[in-house]
Amino acid sequence: MKEQTDFLISATGFEPAYLALHRRGELARRAEAALHHLESCDICPRTCGDNRFEEIGTVCKTGRHARVVSYFPHMGEEDPLRGWEGSGTIFFGRCSLRCVFCQNYDISQMDTGREVTPQRLAQMMLELQRQNCHNINFVTPSHVVPQILEALVLAAEQGLRLPLVYNTGAYDTLHTLRLLDGIVDIYMPDFKFWDRDLARRYLAAPDYPEVARRAFREMQRQVGVLRLDEDGIARRGLLVRHLVMPGCQQDSARIMHFLAGEISPDTYVNIMAQYRPEGKVTAGKYPEINRGPTSAELQSVYVAARTAGLWRFDRRRPLRLF
Repeated sequence: MKEQTDFLISATGFEPAYLALHRRGELARRAEAALHHLESCDICPRTCGDNRFEEIGTVCKTGRHARVVSYFPHMGEEDPLRGWEGSGTIFFGRCSLRCVFCQNYDISQMDTGREVTPQRLAQMMLELQRQNCHNINFVTPSHVVPQILEALVLAAEQGLRLPLVYNTGAYDTLHTLRLLDGIVDIYMPDFKFWDRDLARRYLAAPDYPEVARRAFREMQRQVGVLRLDEDGIARRGLLVRHLVMPGCQQDSARIMHFLAGEISPDTYVNIMAQYRPEGKVTAGKYPEINRGPTSAELQSVYVAARTAGLWRFDRRRPLRLF
């Protein structure tokens, strides 16, 4: 049987993927190509066609510049990301999904945060690097990939050397993900629902399951399974999240079967137990999910994952404080 040590990658001489592209000018070309998509926007699967240089997107409510709500060293992320110095998270406002239960509803669907120029976004990355974060973690980035790439060029020119984490709900188009090929080191998608009816009811996106499956295959093709350095810090690969929802264990089991059978049984998975009623759920319109998952429901998802062949799970260790 494989062990976690089979997935080590030495920190000595490690270089984030985007630096090689930057040296030969390809990173700047990718940023320019991505920006063209804003003229008739098809960055996310909503394909609104809005000219985001002149107006805000119909669903994401974001225009020419990304909206940032906060950025800081995050100690609440998965162990391989947070390490002991934190994951350098940049939380983008708005989202192209419309999860009725969103655990960050005020960030994803309310008018919070402020627009930032590419220069300011680059400076945020560099500030997080100076705070000794282990990575730059873009949270809810799917609708602002062009803006991220534009800022990344500037940050790389000024000395950014941290791995990049693409922290997404997995509602991502293939052409956008391919713009990120060789740029993102760590993909961290959250596979929400397998069933189209559940996706329609809770995400306002009936095509979500098909989009997510394509996205997972592309992410795996680009970076492979998650690899850690000698200190247990993620350097490259796929890290999957799945939020256990009340009453949806059969749906969760199908997701685990897909991950083990079509992605890899060595996929690193965080089966998350922290669902709580938020957003529109608390208004009483979705009574079936107006509660947390039971311990039996959580256990059934772990059993389904192990039965499918998955074995690399995120287990929280005590923080090492200095």
